[in-house]
Amino acid sequence: MHDSFFKKIEQKTGVSMDEVFTLANAIQHADFSDERQVKKIVRKVSKIAGKQISSDFEDQIVKSVVQKGNKLNLNEIANMMNPRNE
Repeated sequence: MHDSFFKKIEQKTGVSMDEVFTLANAIQHADFSDERQVKKIVRKVSKIAGKQISSDFEDQIVKSVVQKGNKLNLNEIANMMNPRNE
């Protein structure tokens, strides 16, 4: 369908579309009040983004997401992982 588009994304990011779709599926079906599920997703995002985060920072993100439940805003998580002062 859009194979050339996906190939360009894979080449530019180094992330396979299978990984992206697997993550999207996990996010779509996740129970964001379940700390274990949220932690798995945070770890997957970190891995795909190529950003290692400390366990303390991971716990902060998980706590923030679990508190908000289904009102998850992925931009907030991205902003937490990419602070402007880097």
